[in-house]
Amino acid sequence: MKIRKAIISVLLVLCICVVPTACGAKKTEVKSLAVLHEPEFGGVYIKITIDEFNSRGFEYGDSVDVAFSNGYVLKDIPYYNGYYVDAGEPLLIAYPGYDYIKAAVNYGDDLWVTSGIKDADTATVTLAEHGKYKNVQEARDISYSDERSKYTTDEEFANFRCVTVGNIKDDVFYRSASPCDNQHNRAPYVDDLIEKANVSRILDLADSESKIEGYISAEGFDSPYFLSLYKNGKVIPLAMSMNYNADDFKAKIAAGFTALAQDSGSFLVHCTEGKDRTGFMCMLLEALAGASYQEIVDDYMITYDNYYKITEKSDKTKYDTILEKNLVAMIKVVVGDSSVDITKADLSVYAKNFLIGTGMKEADISELVKLLTE
Repeated sequence: MKIRKAIISVLLVLCICVVPTACGAKKTEVKSLAVLHEPEFGGVYIKITIDEFNSRGFEYGDSVDVAFSNGYVLKDIPYYNGYYVDAGEPLLIAYPGYDYIKAAVNYGDDLWVTSGIKDADTATVTLAEHGKYKNVQEARDISYSDERSKYTTDEEFANFRCVTVGNIKDDVFYRSASPCDNQHNRAPYVDDLIEKANVSRILDLADSESKIEGYISAEGFDSPYFLSLYKNGKVIPLAMSMNYNADDFKAKIAAGFTALAQDSGSFLVHCTEGKDRTGFMCMLLEALAGASYQEIVDDYMITYDNYYKITEKSDKTKYDTILEKNLVAMIKVVVGDSSVDITKADLSVYAKNFLIGTGMKEADISELVKLLTE
């Protein structure tokens, strides 16, 4: 009898230590949560706040399974606080400032659309493996402050600068964070800077007219110069997604750049942070105007110095990873030929061909080059 009891005790210990779920232990899981379409970047908000989700036992770097009630399942995807996967890869993300956690495809098609999810559906998230992707999370975990006092200048805080690489002339082409969407407390600073720079037109990559109207009508709106440009029809709202491979994205490139080419005067390109969509559009304009690969890299990476203090000197590993995963991937899409050495190629040729492929007319491309360089 004693031997039997001893064997039973050992088996119970093994059950608890090795296969806890088989013994009835509670899974790390959130079940049947409401979902919400997030169309700007493309994805599915799962309606639980980031803090509450993390309090349930999930940690950045975990592997999770996401199952939707319509039968669509994402298996073994990483849970990160940033877009740390390659273009076209899925993830569960808790990006700082998001209302909820979100399932999405980085630089890919809108998951809400491709999965067939509807408003009435729900989502269940289950921990698949704790810490499976922790190394990636720790290597790429970057965040920035929305407090002006943490930055040296208004320009740095607003991620604002005049772009003069390649053959681009002075005081014609600017880039920044949003001058109208104040979710990161930067809009009034951008507004002051574009007024001082005498910017006469704005290419707004992030917003639709209805979103802009919402910002203007919101309590505390404090961007009077932007408002004056908007009222005078000098703001071009494109409401672009993050998927630079999509046909819709390319069509909006053609529409935005054609509108710029058919008018005159200095202009600002912005999205929300002036980082991803702005990065792609500015790369295209810079390449079109004869900028070298290194000039484009240097301008792009100023954003990561402004926001995160990441430079090649301060943190080469993160610098190289950001460059390879973001900008290099964008340039390769424009070039469209994996055999080309993008560090040595005449990128103006590829930029022009890419724009023709978006449907932009050669005459308008020529006018755009003139606007930038003559």
